[in-house]
Amino acid sequence: MGGCSYQDASKVKQNVLVYCSEGSPETFNPQLSTSGTTFDASSRTIYNRLVEFTPGSTLLKPALATSWEVSKNGKEYIFNLRKGVKFHRNEWFSPSRDFNADDVIFSFQRQWLKTHPYHDVSKLSYGYFESMGLRGLITKIEKIDEYRVKFTLERSESPFLATIAMDFASILSAEYATTLLEKKMPESIDTHPIGTGPYQLTRYQPDAFIRYQAHPNYWQGEQKLKEIVFAITPSASLRFARMVAGECDVMANPLPVHINVAKQQENMQVLSEPGLNVSYLALNTQKPPFDQAIVRQAINHAINKESIIRTVYQNTATKAKGPIPPNMWAYNNSFPGYEFDPDKARELLEIAGFENGFSMNIWTMSAQRAYNPNAKKMAELIQQDLKQVGINVSISTFEFGTFLYKTQHGEHHSSLMGWISDNGDPDNFFSPLLSCAATLSGTNAAFWCNPRFNQLLQQARSITDIEERKKFYQKAQIIYQQSAPWVPIAHATQHIIINPRVKNFKIIPAGGIYFGDVYLAKNETEKENTDIDRIEKSGDKHD
Repeated sequence: MGGCSYQDASKVKQNVLVYCSEGSPETFNPQLSTSGTTFDASSRTIYNRLVEFTPGSTLLKPALATSWEVSKNGKEYIFNLRKGVKFHRNEWFSPSRDFNADDVIFSFQRQWLKTHPYHDVSKLSYGYFESMGLRGLITKIEKIDEYRVKFTLERSESPFLATIAMDFASILSAEYATTLLEKKMPESIDTHPIGTGPYQLTRYQPDAFIRYQAHPNYWQGEQKLKEIVFAITPSASLRFARMVAGECDVMANPLPVHINVAKQQENMQVLSEPGLNVSYLALNTQKPPFDQAIVRQAINHAINKESIIRTVYQNTATKAKGPIPPNMWAYNNSFPGYEFDPDKARELLEIAGFENGFSMNIWTMSAQRAYNPNAKKMAELIQQDLKQVGINVSISTFEFGTFLYKTQHGEHHSSLMGWISDNGDPDNFFSPLLSCAATLSGTNAAFWCNPRFNQLLQQARSITDIEERKKFYQKAQIIYQQSAPWVPIAHATQHIIINPRVKNFKIIPAGGIYFGDVYLAKNETEKENTDIDRIEKSGDKHD
């Protein structure tokens, strides 16, 4: 997708929002990723799902499905689809029909059926589909008619609706897929996306920018915001400098120091919200000595989380003791977690036969994340703590995409990871991060598979009563505590810095950026010049 750059940026400034994002997406197909950076650039701008979350909450609302019916046994879901929904178009494709049941069938069968012609076209895994257990859960997907689709499940699954409201369940165009197969370029479906969402992709320069235009035929009405530019800026300091200079309207993942400065500025507004997230050190239980629970317990005792929260988060986070944050209904507060106790850590290491310690590596990602504002600094603090108990740590830092690929393939000793809930259900932490199925997709970076823990997750998913589900999840947390596959570090508060001219912007409790229904206030005194034309250089191509 080529095109000329803006010729007179001042004329379009009023209707163009510039978002300083933290990294490039892995793909423009959210089915193929578990990365919030990818979701921000794809599912939250380009696509819709059958059901979606109300912006600013985890409450479900109809989207491409106007309603649904659930059988008494909880195993059958019939979705009544919305009529008159238009797809985007590009230089290769002009849709000849509206969204219908064929698109739903295609979007799920591509992930579900290994024999599907699109299953392997981009050579990437369906991390969420696999780790949420949908391959074994779904037994049949049927087209009843053009606007009704029936899902049949192996068992009752209480989080099913919340699961298919997640980014990976975005609906693609079956007609576009057929067109690309005929052109012998099927992989373009994941790089040159066609969706039904509020914005359509127009240009992309990796590691530089992404440009979107409002979908003129969007089923909820064309957006007030006509264009969005993602200015890809991995450095948090540079993002903030661009914010100060007025080059950006919204800044992703500010550092704690930026938040304090921004609060004093008239042209900046800080939005904050307790996050449904966790940061943690995943210990690869498939590699010695981390295959021993006693060693993992020792490492838990050796790390000073309070020091990390003071230094890395500047006290804008709470100490974590388990895999889910305390503002989730399934949180188990009955055990204290592992307290900082270097003497206890040395004692456990001696029992395990490591009285002289050992050497290990911690992997970090280069990208700053909402749950971890400075992974390198965190790793250095952990390095110092572990040295005090005889463990020598080396640190390796990788570009975000490389980091995800290598950890998903289990190449690490340990890795600093994090998670932001996608749907507000505790299963969204447990299943993708700690289930046995997630060891196959690689989203379980500890590669820890405990049959009893796994059984408790399945039992919790099979019932709808929250109090009964809570009992299973709280038992599962005790097993997790005893086995210690992670060192849980912190639950971070979410922060976004915006220009006050940005209106109707809401922080999503589950994390990420959503620009639907956002608009820009008119400001006659606004500085006319902008660096959009510096962000977008003439002749750049969509890759």
